[in-house]
Amino acid sequence: MIEISHLSKNFPGEEGEVPALRDVSLTIPDGDVYGIIGMSGAGKSTLVRCINGLERPTAGTNVVDGCDVSLLRGRALRAYRRQVSMIFQGFHLLMQKNCLQNVCFPLRLAGLDRRAAIERGMELLDTVGLADKAHVYPAQLSGGQQQRVAIARAIATEPKILLCDEATSALDPTTASSILRLIREIQEKHNITVIIITHRMSDVEHICRHVAILDGGAVAEEGEVAEIFSRPRSDAARRLVFPQGEVVLPPLADTDARYIRVVFNGVSATSAPLIARMVKERDIVASIAAADTRSIGDRVYGSMILCVGDGRLAASAVEYLNAHPEVHAEEVTARV
Repeated sequence: MIEISHLSKNFPGEEGEVPALRDVSLTIPDGDVYGIIGMSGAGKSTLVRCINGLERPTAGTNVVDGCDVSLLRGRALRAYRRQVSMIFQGFHLLMQKNCLQNVCFPLRLAGLDRRAAIERGMELLDTVGLADKAHVYPAQLSGGQQQRVAIARAIATEPKILLCDEATSALDPTTASSILRLIREIQEKHNITVIIITHRMSDVEHICRHVAILDGGAVAEEGEVAEIFSRPRSDAARRLVFPQGEVVLPPLADTDARYIRVVFNGVSATSAPLIARMVKERDIVASIAAADTRSIGDRVYGSMILCVGDGRLAASAVEYLNAHPEVHAEEVTARV
């Protein structure tokens, strides 16, 4: 378990110390897929560097499996870092070495003999679907393939924690989705703790169970992904969940009519349309006043504003939609 308590980190500036992290407290259970999200400058990368021991906090503690990482030195710190692997936005592969040699590199550093390292390296390349690229160099691969090699290298030494620092930011949406699925598969197979650092809510929606939203170096909000996506409380969370900003709806011509906001948090895109089913089963006529939805894999995320005839129908619609575990609905005013 990772227990971060009242952690702060300051860096020297021209006019004194500049805070990068402010009193951050988080608990990340073993085997979790945890998202840390925020805009540029929110403190995400600094927090990662504190978790892996590359930065020492100015105040507070970072306790991993009962050990405060900030107190480790020398051999103990190196031993801890062997339990933590990272994948990056820029892949960071050794361009003068082929794929197999890249994956074998940490195994050889760990003391594995050449034959055993090659055998293990081929197993890992097969895990990420690139066994046929073993003797190909990184420059000959696509971005997604390079990231797969980086993932194989990251899990070579069987780490307990995998840190993914903007690991999909350089990839197109389809490739990013496939990389996230691969990370999920590896996490489930090896039961490692995965921390996803990103500025994109879609990455968190795709695979994370819990999320913390950083804003100005502080935790603005944290909790289960479904809860925060459905009912964001902080301004920072609302900016990420509803990137289109405040929606001003036209005044209702019918004074009895009502607006309903529907939030989709991973609804299956292959099932019968939920709104169409509601109209048919509850005899509710609903028009779409605004929508901002997107598909990730076979799931739909985003939000929609519906207009229904009156308060009774609005209550019925909210009840019907909230019965679906991946949907949150609520009545809203003309400004949402």
